Amino acid sequence: MKRPAAPRRLHIDWTRCDGRGLCTELLPGVFDRDDWGYPLARDGSREPVIPRGDLAEARMAVNRCPRLALSLTTRS
Repeated sequence: MKRPAAPRRLHIDWTRCDGRGLCTELLPGVFDRDDWGYPLARDGSREPVIPRGDLAEARMAVNRCPRLALSLTTRS
């Protein structure tokens, strides 16, 4: 029997992020912005789960982050 795929999470390397906000624009259902433009997970987590329907946008955010601060992970 095939196991269901682990949920994908978006990790932010805070030592690289400078709050440009591209990820918040590509993933408005996952992120909001703070007063300085840094992403805030809407669910309050450090590594928000990416809904399946937003996985393409999450990959785009990872690839287009100007500071290379994003990565996708399967950690639980």
